Amino acid sequence: MKTTLSVSLLALTAALASFPAAGAARVGVNAAVRNKVEMKTDADAALRPAVVREDVHLGDLVSSGEQSSLQMLLLDHSVFTVGANARMKIDRFVYDPNKGTTDIAASVTKGAFRFLSGQLLPGAGRQAIRTPVATIGVRGTIVEGAVGQDVVDVVTGEPGVPAFTGDPTNAVLILLRGPSGTQGADKQGAIDVESANATTTVNKPGNALVYFPGRPVIGPFVLSDAAYARFASLLNPTPHAGGGGGPDIGSAGAASGDSGLGDFGNIGSDMPTLDLPVNPPPPPPPPPCDELRCQTRDIFNGQASKGHRAETKVHPHFH
Repeated sequence: MKTTLSVSLLALTAALASFPAAGAARVGVNAAVRNKVEMKTDADAALRPAVVREDVHLGDLVSSGEQSSLQMLLLDHSVFTVGANARMKIDRFVYDPNKGTTDIAASVTKGAFRFLSGQLLPGAGRQAIRTPVATIGVRGTIVEGAVGQDVVDVVTGEPGVPAFTGDPTNAVLILLRGPSGTQGADKQGAIDVESANATTTVNKPGNALVYFPGRPVIGPFVLSDAAYARFASLLNPTPHAGGGGGPDIGSAGAASGDSGLGDFGNIGSDMPTLDLPVNPPPPPPPPPCDELRCQTRDIFNGQASKGHRAETKVHPHFH
């Protein structure tokens, strides 16, 4: 069964505005939590369970367990999904439509992730994901990836990918999923991956890169259906499997039942709903307007957003 996260944008905007600012700048909100996911802010002495509708601040650490995931909606309408056994942090967030400025950076040091681009502005802008050995520049698209042992588990046996028996801690898999839809139907989107003073551009959905420590980049190559199924399982946790006291699943604006937004769930009932596939199938060759792109374009086009700036850089530490 296809799992979807239905989000009323106006309701989530209201939810974002409802939380008082405290400490680091607010950059988004948790839209869905499944199984065991924990967070730590500057004010927290230790990790604590992540909560749906909770604010996400600059520098917050997200840590997920086995068969667990978290999806957050950022203020520029980008969507970040953290899969199983992951560590992720938002390092920088500048979004100012009035000045045409976008500068967003996140770091992933372990586990699986998916990033759907938000609203890139006409002026200078950058959306980047840092990993231990490569930085992914995202241009209006959906990118997925993994860091660590998961990479070896996913790509072992793939044609053209040599066996790797070293320390997999800093191994990285990067997959171009396809257009995000937020830039218009005529814009394909791409990723620019920088590593060891070299840049590799990927602009064909379904193409992947692999970085093993001490080896040249492998790819771009087409990830097989079997390998993608192994990867998708990292972003497709089984309910109740996480254990450890985390919630089974919660979502803001779920398609059925309580929206999870309390009073905000009734705001903007006439607004369109954005169905964000939590676990999309392997990417087919993209049609002129695929389902996700059309849905996202219809929701985001014409939506005005206030500028948000979180200027302080948080330098990721890779262990």
